[in-house]
Amino acid sequence: MNKIFFIAEAGVNHNNKLKLAFKLIDAAKSAGADAIKFQVFKTENYVSKKAPLANYQKKNTKTNNQFKLIKNLELSEINLERIIKYCKFKKIKFLASAFDIWGINFLKKKKITTFKVPSGEINNFLYLREVSKSAKKIILSTGMSNEKEIREALNFLYNNGINQRQIILLQCTTEYPAPFTELNLKVIKKFKRKFKVKVGLSDHSIGEIAPIIAVSMGAEIIEKHLTINRKLSGPDHKASIEPNELKSLIKKIKLAQLSLGSELKKPTKSEIKNIKIARKSIYASKNITKGERYTEENICLKRPAIGIDASKFFKIIGKKAIKNFKRDEKIIL
Repeated sequence: MNKIFFIAEAGVNHNNKLKLAFKLIDAAKSAGADAIKFQVFKTENYVSKKAPLANYQKKNTKTNNQFKLIKNLELSEINLERIIKYCKFKKIKFLASAFDIWGINFLKKKKITTFKVPSGEINNFLYLREVSKSAKKIILSTGMSNEKEIREALNFLYNNGINQRQIILLQCTTEYPAPFTELNLKVIKKFKRKFKVKVGLSDHSIGEIAPIIAVSMGAEIIEKHLTINRKLSGPDHKASIEPNELKSLIKKIKLAQLSLGSELKKPTKSEIKNIKIARKSIYASKNITKGERYTEENICLKRPAIGIDASKFFKIIGKKAIKNFKRDEKIIL
């Protein structure tokens, strides 16, 4: 069984403050995350100056313009390099979602070979072509998409030299927070069966429930937004988990994976010692004399299972007792 790979999504929750970015890295490492993911972009390359805000952005920020909002959260190249260096120091994997070609090229320059494709880029074939040129692994989020679009994106990647073993497909609902009624976690099983790739969940819902269920559906990667404090100003903080919650979630995910175990149904190592105690054998329910025939009135089933197995009860009805039995004595043949 593969270990669940957990990505703490820092996203833009650093609020463009390097110290806050470092705190997020510290929190992710302390909680046991395998990787922390940031966002890499030049705002001018992917947001129009007249772009409206999404509803969740309106609720969680004070600006009324998406370009201004994103520009204020744009990490400089120098700070990105510092973040990458700090991740190496903390021994946690650095990942990033590039939102433009500049971002892809920056990651290539830094020898980042695992690319996280955000949901909004799934139909951006120019973007996917650039990613496929150097990616060793592609984590593809599927928010806002349908199966036809997912198949088209996968086929495009395959036609550009990527193979199925390099793809991880994440179920995602692009809303912050995502309603539980729209998470559709059953899709994870379908992705695995239909597309024959590794699967996971990029979770924008509140709390721990969805990632734990996703593991039971076969998810091998979990991504969850992390914030130092949900009360901070910014578009994603309110839909994120705090460090102590992240630590709790990762522990529970590990337990959830352990509990899945094997499809082979047999008594487990810890159960074996309890079989005799919990199951029953055939006993005399009253005194029985030698030669008397067994009936449902003179034999019964009781613990412990140290005699004839309970499943043989009806098979010995009508047979003759080979000796005298006292009440509560186990029957032997």
